[in-house]
Amino acid sequence: MTAAIYYHPEAYTTTGPKLMGRNAAGESFIRGFFQHSQTDKFWAQVQTPEHGQQFAQTLRQQGRPEPVKLIDKASLLNLSDVGCIYYPGPGISEHAYHRALVGAGVGVSNPHTTWSLCGITHTTSSAGAMDALVEIVTAPVQPWDALICTSNAVKDNVQRMLQSQVNYLQDRLGISKMVLPMLPVIPLGIHTKDFNFSIEQKAEARKNLGVDQKTLVVLFMGRLSFHAKAHPLAMYQALQNAALVVAKTGRKILLLECGWHANEFIQKAYQEAAKLACPDVKVMVLDGRETSAREMAWAGADVFCSLSDNIQETFGIVPIEAMAAGLPVVVSDWDGYKDTVRDGVDGFRIPTCMPEFGLASDLAFRHTLEIDTYDMYCGHTCSLVSVDIEAASKAFIKLFESPSLRRQMGEQGRMRAKQVFDWSNVIAQYESLWREQAQIRISAKSIGSKNLEHSWPARMDPFHAFASYPTNTLKPNSFLILVDASADIALKRLTQYKQLSMVNFAKLVLPSDQEIILVLSVAQNGATYAEDLLRNIEPSRKPFVFRSLVWLIKMGVLRLA
Repeated sequence: MTAAIYYHPEAYTTTGPKLMGRNAAGESFIRGFFQHSQTDKFWAQVQTPEHGQQFAQTLRQQGRPEPVKLIDKASLLNLSDVGCIYYPGPGISEHAYHRALVGAGVGVSNPHTTWSLCGITHTTSSAGAMDALVEIVTAPVQPWDALICTSNAVKDNVQRMLQSQVNYLQDRLGISKMVLPMLPVIPLGIHTKDFNFSIEQKAEARKNLGVDQKTLVVLFMGRLSFHAKAHPLAMYQALQNAALVVAKTGRKILLLECGWHANEFIQKAYQEAAKLACPDVKVMVLDGRETSAREMAWAGADVFCSLSDNIQETFGIVPIEAMAAGLPVVVSDWDGYKDTVRDGVDGFRIPTCMPEFGLASDLAFRHTLEIDTYDMYCGHTCSLVSVDIEAASKAFIKLFESPSLRRQMGEQGRMRAKQVFDWSNVIAQYESLWREQAQIRISAKSIGSKNLEHSWPARMDPFHAFASYPTNTLKPNSFLILVDASADIALKRLTQYKQLSMVNFAKLVLPSDQEIILVLSVAQNGATYAEDLLRNIEPSRKPFVFRSLVWLIKMGVLRLA
């Protein structure tokens, strides 16, 4: 069983003007599909003949001689011959309407059963993605359709949005039933052979990087975006702590940031933050858009790190690529990383924390009314998500002090990447899903005023929508302790951090200087409950300052005790 591929070249290439995760995932998927599909005929739905030509050309480049069948808008009914159509995104609702219209237009008695739809999640925090997801509830999507969720965390997120939309419609319209597609969890795949490097290649990479045997190379790979990818301060602070430890044995740390900055402002923000937070760590930036730079980084690294704290991330492909390269990984316990990295086996998952539900409705409100851009929405939200700096420091130190542990975890990760995440295995899961959809479709018949918790399900409080992402949720009885020896030391360090552009950009969600002083004055008396830290805060400001406690954790001023 195969599926027709909805093919627009932009969705399957990394050479376009704007490189995003979905482009990399699409390019990798199409290559994997062409290499490993068991079909004897390849189908594509295209918008133009030129797109069809590109599809066929790409297929031939992968050495597949099978015939190609092209479908355009005028011949959509031909999708019934293949039985399923795969879309590289979550927006299957519009296509469900198309299916109904086409089937009804030619007099099919049950137009919804003419073919199955299959979509996939990428980011689910943008307005477009959230709208596409909640539309599934009211669109003629059927139980033989599917929306692939790339991780269990994103499946939970999708289910929360769908359920909230159902609750809204039950209250407003009195609906009594719900018809939803299948929500299988299938990970993204990689081409593990691309990450096999010989001893000679590794030695050459380290030579080109200018590092000796006493230098420990830590790699971050991906977009260098503190507001929409991974805020680097936790990584910088943890590496600084580790650098002070390994320096005692004459070793030093090189941090490779292999990626790209969107603009000069962001580039300078990274430079000034690294200079302040990890002065004893050398930082080198490589252009991650260049194949040679990526290969040198993968081959020359000792440890991989990605402390993602952003709601726009749903799966995260680079830790799997690192595992395929035989690198132990240090990642945040966040979103899809929870599925891919086994803590203590392939590397370490570092605990994360964000405030409890109900404390970010203003962020959703500002995003909804376009007061804030999507980038600022992500940036404000991630500013209130923390990664445990102390745990990250310990993880780095363990790996740095034990070459055998690095080898052991690296080999475990390499085996897992090959056995679970190689496209040869993932494409088989896709085709198994499409067979199951066909079986359900062929045997099926058409399916044919209180205050709601979520007034607009497509714009929920992100701390509810993404509640399954973090390790911990900050609650009134969470126990917190001051990291520094005194409040004065903490305040001095925090004042420096607040001068960083990658910190003060989020001033909308930050407490005032006076509120910080009031909190720290209580914290310096010893570990205490989170709610007790607010005893001197004005009542109307307590919810705002309470959620800001996670920001203080993020800055390394407080920690969960």
